[in-house]
Formats: sequence, C-alpha cells, structure tokens
Amino acid sequence: MNEAEKIDHLLDRLSGLLRTEVRRLESAETLQPVQLEVLDYLKRANRFSDTAMSVTEYLGQTKGTVSQTIKVLQGRGLIHKTPDAEDRRVVHLVLTRKGEQVLNQLKPSPLLQQALGSLSPDCQQSLAAGLMELLSAMQRTNKAKAFGQCHSCQHNLNRNGGYWCGLTEEALSVDDVELICREFSAA
Repeated sequence: MNEAEKIDHLLDRLSGLLRTEVRRLESAETLQPVQLEVLDYLKRANRFSDTAMSVTEYLGQTKGTVSQTIKVLQGRGLIHKTPDAEDRRVVHLVLTRKGEQVLNQLKPSPLLQQALGSLSPDCQQSLAAGLMELLSAMQRTNKAKAFGQCHSCQHNLNRNGGYWCGLTEEALSVDDVELICREFSAA
C-alpha cells in the first residue's frame, strides 16, 4: 500500500468513526447530518459568509437542500434570519442560543476529544498542521473556495492598529478575524 492509499484509508476510517458517533448523538437531538453541518458552519462563519448561498457553497449541497434545511432549523428555533443592515436583499443566518447549545453538545465529537486527549500536545499540533496542509492542497487542486480564517487572508490588512478587510473595505473585529470567510484568499 503506497502512502496515498494509506492516507485515503485512514481518513476514510476516521470519517466513518466520527460519522457513526455523530449519527448516534444526532438521533438523540433528532437532527439530520446536513442540519448539524449547517449549524457547525454557521458557528464558524463570519458576517460576510453567514448566508444561504455561502452554506450551499461550503457544503456542496443543492440550493433546495439548503433551503429546506434552513426552514427546518428555523422552525426548531435553532437559527434565525436577520436582514442585513445595509443591503436588505441579504439575509444573515444566525445561531440562536438553543442552536449553540445543541451544537456544543455534538461538536467536537466526544469520541474525538477523548482520543485526542490521549495524544501529546506536540502530536496534536503536528496532526492539525498536517491536516491543514492537506486540506489547503486539496482545495487548490480542486479550485474550491478555501473558506479560511480572516487572520491569514491576503485581504486582511492592519490599519491604525486594527483589522481591515481590503476586499470589502470594512473594519474587522478581533472576533471577525478568527472566523471563516467565503472570500478567503491565502496570503
């Protein structure tokens, strides 16, 4: 077995174990996998990326699937829609307190947390760095949007000791630069 086959097998097994646990946990909350994926994405998305279109792009789902998922999550009180203050055509999707509580029970997976706890901090850091490199390489190869964190984006500028998005020409908060953005471009 060559390295690519070994890595593919390991990622497949890890994904399978995590999916099995998440399905078990989701069933207790009566959530579908795509619903949990939407909640997880919205928790990490910045104010430029918390729209239905961004969810669709990030998850690689159809508009119809995402639209129906959003309706269900909104109906269950897990998210709410907020019109953009400057452009009323834009609608932001925001986790409610209940949505955050449900997500915090399921993510990160208790199985993953327990397994990572058995690894040294150095091993955890190396693993995270390697997986980030692999993800970045796959996104470049696939020409997919990276949805990276603002703090490492080429558009993130330092102006007067604060953060500034050179693409949108808007100030960014400390919280903003830690979230993911659909317009991310590696520095």
